[in-house]
Amino acid sequence: MYDLVSKRFWLFLVSGIVILVGIISMVTPFGRLKLSTEFSSGTQLRVEFDQTVTQNDLKNALSALEYPNTTVRSETEDITGQQDFIIRLNSIDKSSQVLSQDELNTLLDNLKARLGNLTLLESSDVTPAVAGETIFYTFIAVIIAVVCMLIYIIWAFRKMPHPLRYGTCAIIALVHDVVVALGVFSIVAAFTGWEVDMMLVTGVLTIFGYSINNTIIVFDRIRENVKMGISSNFEYVVNDSVIATMGRCLNTSITTLIAIMALMLFVGATIQSFVIVLLIGIIAGTYDSMCVAPMLLVVWEKKEWGRFIGKKAAA
Repeated sequence: MYDLVSKRFWLFLVSGIVILVGIISMVTPFGRLKLSTEFSSGTQLRVEFDQTVTQNDLKNALSALEYPNTTVRSETEDITGQQDFIIRLNSIDKSSQVLSQDELNTLLDNLKARLGNLTLLESSDVTPAVAGETIFYTFIAVIIAVVCMLIYIIWAFRKMPHPLRYGTCAIIALVHDVVVALGVFSIVAAFTGWEVDMMLVTGVLTIFGYSINNTIIVFDRIRENVKMGISSNFEYVVNDSVIATMGRCLNTSITTLIAIMALMLFVGATIQSFVIVLLIGIIAGTYDSMCVAPMLLVVWEKKEWGRFIGKKAAA
């Protein structure tokens, strides 16, 4: 049987490098995550052109019309040859973030004159007050989800020694999963122009459930092996549990990834951020359910926290 647990600090190092790269990306101008109008304020338009228009053409036209700080996202061209674009922008009028009806009509007329015939498919406004409420309730939803998961895991493993450890390690692995997903997403978004929207938040909440599911599978096998008393060495018990559940976790993740890849190939821009963050999150979640959460249990059991800063384990 392969001794994966003995490599736990190398596995932590891999996670640390990926997290560090992601955090650097998120805090630098290169990959700093931009909030969509759902979390900031402004107007979102979805327009369709009858002729070929590139994303750069549309950006240049908006800049010439004194809308320089706009986000333009292109949807997949359909079989009719028409192209859809998602445009997020703010009003030129400094007293308002959203476009007035007159300003919207003028903008559309000017775009038609510069780029040709277009159709406005959708138009939605978000005021600063609504954007603030959205951020607040999103934060509350995430906190409630995490707390409920922690309470449930502690309750589920209440008959095990130190049930709090299982809940805490699962939540740490969950945070690891989300940070990795957001970090990699920020790198992708630097090239694609994607923003943080409600679809991305939906993807993060979906990752919560999926990552916890795989982690509980591994923890449940640890519980069974502890009850059967296969060894007095907790490190051996964890290693046996991880190896035994690895095939199941990988098979579940691979089949899910196939479905996500199909979504990524055939859906439009409206849910691309959801699909991408879900894709990254499931890969990271599979890794942390086998290589982070159970390894943290061993670190806690052996009192090895000092090794993260170069100290020897406590006796």
